[in-house]
Amino acid sequence: MTIDLTRRTLLHLAGASSLGAAAIAAAQAEGTAGGGGPTFANRTPMRIGMVTLRVRDLDKVTDYYRDAIGLAVMQRTATSVRLGSGGVALLDLERREGAAREARNAAGLYHTAFLMPTRKDLARWLVHAAKNKVPLSGFADHLVSESVYLDDPEGNGIEVYADRAPETWKWDGGSVAMATDQLDIDGLLALTDTGTTNYAKAPDDLRIGHMHLRVGDLEQADRFYGSAIGFDPTRKRSGAAFLSSGRYHHHLGINVWQSAGAGPRDDTATGLAWFSLEVAAQQILEAQTLRLRQVGAPAAAIENGIETADPWGTKLRLIKV
Repeated sequence: MTIDLTRRTLLHLAGASSLGAAAIAAAQAEGTAGGGGPTFANRTPMRIGMVTLRVRDLDKVTDYYRDAIGLAVMQRTATSVRLGSGGVALLDLERREGAAREARNAAGLYHTAFLMPTRKDLARWLVHAAKNKVPLSGFADHLVSESVYLDDPEGNGIEVYADRAPETWKWDGGSVAMATDQLDIDGLLALTDTGTTNYAKAPDDLRIGHMHLRVGDLEQADRFYGSAIGFDPTRKRSGAAFLSSGRYHHHLGINVWQSAGAGPRDDTATGLAWFSLEVAAQQILEAQTLRLRQVGAPAAAIENGIETADPWGTKLRLIKV
């Protein structure tokens, strides 16, 4: 099937009149004003593992992540579906028919960021998105990466992105330069055949590169994810902070743009149930457990790790791999 894929096509899918408008939408999605690939993001001492979402329409949301993102269905029951890529589980969906939609001003998920192995893979996925008329909410160049934003059928935010080579990132001490500039769509599309699509499934090395969360208080969240969990700060701006392990640009984004003052999350509502953080050494896990108990946070034993929760009830599983 041939595809009439032009910059105008992608702008139409993003509901934008210009690249500048799409960058503004991306700024709202990512939070900066105005090929390292997953091999780097996932060889750090701590990295994102998988995500579990509570959804009302299990079949519809499953079909979306399979068809729009290219994840493979690995396991299916009457109440849940597990999806992944290259045999690695990345996303669990749990059926919650009749559940209330989590409010946009509640603490919870801002977006899950799927990291493509290469820039060419991101280009191939863009052609796939155009062929399937997948609605987009913005796209931008963040200096460290190039990103496209969209939402699943129940409003869970998604980022699909590719990293630039880590040696090109600009660091000033512990702070990395990021921005929200116009995405070079023409440069991306030059990497692949825009007349057809060969994106039958997500690349085997696709992983979740980072998570971005809504929180009720930025300093409180920074203390939990920084001091207790052990992430290092990489960038701060009004209403948002970014943290990572091993000098990745960020494994975690936190913001209060819509959720300042939010109280405990409703576990019966849709949205993020939990996400996992893989740790490379037993000493890291033991230190995390000690710090969590010192600050009075939960630290329940699970297989190969512990489960805790941030101050708003977002659950995090720390797994030794």
